[in-house]
Order: sequence, then C-alpha cells, then structure tokens
Amino acid sequence: MTAALCNLSNMTVRYGGRTALSDVSLNLMAGERLAIVGESGSGKSTFVRALAGLLPRGAICDGQVHWASDQAPRLGRDIGFVFQDASASLNPLLRIGEQVAEGAKRHLGLTWQAAYDHAQALLEQVRIANAPAVMRAYPHQLSGGQRQRVAIAAAIASRPSILIADEATSALDTVVQADIVKLLDELVSKNAMTLLFVTHDIALASNLADRIAVFKHGHLVEIGPVADVLSKPRSSDTQDLIAGHFDLTSPPLIAEVATS
Repeated sequence: MTAALCNLSNMTVRYGGRTALSDVSLNLMAGERLAIVGESGSGKSTFVRALAGLLPRGAICDGQVHWASDQAPRLGRDIGFVFQDASASLNPLLRIGEQVAEGAKRHLGLTWQAAYDHAQALLEQVRIANAPAVMRAYPHQLSGGQRQRVAIAAAIASRPSILIADEATSALDTVVQADIVKLLDELVSKNAMTLLFVTHDIALASNLADRIAVFKHGHLVEIGPVADVLSKPRSSDTQDLIAGHFDLTSPPLIAEVATS
C-alpha cells in the first residue's frame, strides 16, 4: 500500500481581507500524480504555492500540514517547481547553462564543472536539440516550448522527490503542450517523483494523473481516482467542468504525440 507523503487538514489562506483557500483537507500519497483542477481563481495555484512555501509576503496560512519525513521538504532541493511562464521564471541576463547548473551546485554540492555537465545532461534528457549551444544561449533566444523544457530541467536539477507543475502548459500551443505533458509523464516515471499537476483542463489532467482534485472558489469540492471522478462526479462543479470540455472523448494527448 502506498504511504501518505503529506496530510493536510483545514488549510486556509488569506490575502489581506480576502480568503483565497478555505478549509482544504487531503492526503498526498508518495509517488502519485495528483492533478489540481479548477477554473481561474479557484484557489488551485494558491494551494500548491502554500504547500511549497511560495505564498507572497503578508499572506496568512492556517491549518496543519504533516509531512511523513521528520523535516519538511525544501523548495529547490526536495520540491521542484515549474511555473506557468518560463519567460518570467528564467533570468534574462544569465545564460541557460548557469541557470540550470545553479541548483545542482547549491543543493548537490557539485563543482561548477560537474554542475555544468549535469545541466547539459538534463537538457538532453528533456530533449533539447543541440544542448551545448543552448547552454550558451539566453532565454530570449529560445522558443516558448524550449524555455519550458529548460524550466523543467532547472526544476529537477537537484533531483527533487516532488515536482509541482503550476499551469506549466497553458501558455503553449496544443502540439507543444502535448509534448510537454508527455515529457513530464516520462520524467516522473523515470525519477520516481510525486507530481502535482495544476491545470484548468480536466481532459489534460485525466491523461496524466492518478487522482483529480477539483477546486472551486477556494474550496476542494471533490477528489478521487480519475476514472471515478470522470464517470461518477459527485459535485455539480465537476459535472460542469466535464460538460464544458468536449475533448474528453478525444484521443489522449500523450498518445497522440507518442504516435506522431
């Protein structure tokens, strides 16, 4: 039986006088792929940022978070985070190689040369063409899909056990989006990571996740195995998400890329 990696009870997040997340309770299982699904403003990004310790200054977080390990996982070392906009998360003034290598040098204790070698291997792992040249490039010289691959490489540079992808595909076109999802699928399997995949697209989530957690107006309205949530949704909010997405009966995006 899979062990619980983290138990959350009544997590509530407030920004000033506004409640962004209200009384969220769930268990995160080790090695699972949990999709956090909801419309814009549903609280899904607030949830994963609270879990990773990335809430903005002034935010108030209440409730209890119990990690199975004695020490809470550290962002950058134990938790890798991929943001929606790689252009904003990558430093425009630093070369790609330095940005990917930095985490490995800091958290794995590698020398700069070893960290650079590790960074190039990671770029090749995320299927960046001509990785040595990309190592010397700046973010603005890459396409959106390439920048997102670089961001993923940087997020896994320190070999984290948890990977959080916060709307990491929503800014990409459909073909690139499917390829990035396929890449995440492969990386999580190969490195035995726990994945939290945040998206507004329930069809995309259904092709990647083991469980789906549906958020609405800051509340967790439903959580369960993908097959159960899609075939027997208990919440009317989940039913609306499914009804509003005509692609649920289309071939899985991962399968489309794999056979193309």
